[in-house]
Amino acid sequence: MDLSLKGKNALVCGSSSGIGEASAIMLSELGANITLLARNIDALNETLGKLDRSQGQLHDFIIADTSQHDDLQMKIVGLTAQKTIHILINNSGGPPAGPILSAEIDAFRKAFDQHLLAFQIIVQMVVPGMKEEGYGRIINVISTSVKMPLHGLGVSNTVRAAVANWSKTLATELAPFQITVNNVLPGATETDRLKSIISTKAGKQGKREDDVKKSMLAEIPMGRFGKSEEIASAVAFLASPAAAYITGTQITVDGGRTGVL
Repeated sequence: MDLSLKGKNALVCGSSSGIGEASAIMLSELGANITLLARNIDALNETLGKLDRSQGQLHDFIIADTSQHDDLQMKIVGLTAQKTIHILINNSGGPPAGPILSAEIDAFRKAFDQHLLAFQIIVQMVVPGMKEEGYGRIINVISTSVKMPLHGLGVSNTVRAAVANWSKTLATELAPFQITVNNVLPGATETDRLKSIISTKAGKQGKREDDVKKSMLAEIPMGRFGKSEEIASAVAFLASPAAAYITGTQITVDGGRTGVL
């Protein structure tokens, strides 16, 4: 099975921590040259130091906020002027938790700006190079909520579903060019995002965080939360030559929690 990414350039968004960082590290271990994208320069420098260089890989980073579209577009244009991006990992932190009925309209705008619209901007910049190379992998790290909405994540459920449908439409349009578009749907994963969700639930329900955690674990057949590296493994496979005939699909990585629809 061909998993080698030697000679391929990957842009990994939200890669200063969590699933994004783990994905960048794993792609580098398969031989890819990595461009990290996130807001925090110190965290980016730290992640940069963790990337594999044993195959002569060259890595760099972009400081950008995906909600600032003009700046984001300018920086991606600069990147694509220097190199072809063969692999794009769209990944961004989720919107704040809360019921949908009480969500402010601005919360939806911010979520769409940070996720769907930012992904669209980046895709439009990198796809021409993928077409020229005859190789493209676009992988969107979303959430299992696109299959089963999660309680208390109203805005997130909404924008994630929009991204999933955008992705499927894009997959159909790009398939003739040998560019695949797929979604990875993480379940509860040991990240800062999960800690925030647990803390928010505990506060709103008047419970201890340990009790909220136990309740969440009880819903997972494997009885544990996922690790960022386990989500990154799915991302890395979909980015590889071995996944050339997989497109327009969604890979759930959640320890068996999500039911069959």
